[in-house]
Amino acid sequence: MEDENEEAINGDSMDEGLSSSPTLLDLSSFQLHDLDGVELPSTLIELDLTANRLSALDPRIGLLPQLKRLSLRQNLIDDAGVSPISQWDAISGLEELVLRDNKLTKIPDMGIFKCLLVFDVSFNEISSLHGLSRVSNTLKELYVSKNEVTKMEEIDHFLELTILELGSNRLRVMENLQNFTNLQELWLGRNRIKAVNLCGLTCVKKISLQSNRLTSMTGFEGCVALEELYLSHNGIAKMEGLSTLVNLRVLDISANKLTSVDDIQNLSQLEDLWLNDNQISSLETLSEAVASSREKLTTIYLERNPCANSASYFATLRQIFPKIQQIDSEIFA
Repeated sequence: MEDENEEAINGDSMDEGLSSSPTLLDLSSFQLHDLDGVELPSTLIELDLTANRLSALDPRIGLLPQLKRLSLRQNLIDDAGVSPISQWDAISGLEELVLRDNKLTKIPDMGIFKCLLVFDVSFNEISSLHGLSRVSNTLKELYVSKNEVTKMEEIDHFLELTILELGSNRLRVMENLQNFTNLQELWLGRNRIKAVNLCGLTCVKKISLQSNRLTSMTGFEGCVALEELYLSHNGIAKMEGLSTLVNLRVLDISANKLTSVDDIQNLSQLEDLWLNDNQISSLETLSEAVASSREKLTTIYLERNPCANSASYFATLRQIFPKIQQIDSEIFA
């Protein structure tokens, strides 16, 4: 396998790639242990080292003056292995750094990167966001999912942030979101959050709080720009706080404790409604509950509710929603 990789790196196909596009070098999935024998042209703008066996960074990477995007995803890099990057002033103009799926236990020192737009340290073993205060306030996308983080801290200076991904951590409280006036997506699924606190945030368009410990839906009322809301696998017993979310297109409240469908009469843009795995007993009030979206809704999930056992289940739903294209796993032409 290594012989084949060496041929691909040094052979004709790689030479042709470099001559036609000397700004991009894609070495993903070569299972490389190091970059010995690999030429790194000084013209490189993007270097992709995804899915290799690297445990340290080749110092020549720090001498690429035009480098903007560097992916080290899915390697074996630990804290010591990544530390030299904090001294590589020649690549201080880096805009995207991906360290996803490595062996980091802390946020590395990113202080020299003054133009950073995308920073990804997901799927590591990071227990604290300490160190993010040194990351440039130019950041637009921050990904720290699947770690061991317990507190949302050192993030309030990211005024340009559009995507924040902190899913699959150990967060218990939503906090320090008030400055994110440009935020479009907030991903906090698979944490331990018990209450919604958006700190006055109103601009966000996508929110995921799936697989948390919510028992109430209150807290979203001010998010009038919201288009997608994911709340599955919680302990919510009542649909509420939704009437102001008039731009909502996707609503997922599956796998909760709902007994009825409420507070969505005003949601005229609703296209996808996921209510499966609840305790909704009847379809009788559904028509009134979805009055504004009857002509818009194309997908509804209600399976594994008592109401889905009705003999007229599909017929009733198709009558309520004339534009329906999918009911549970059943797709209609």
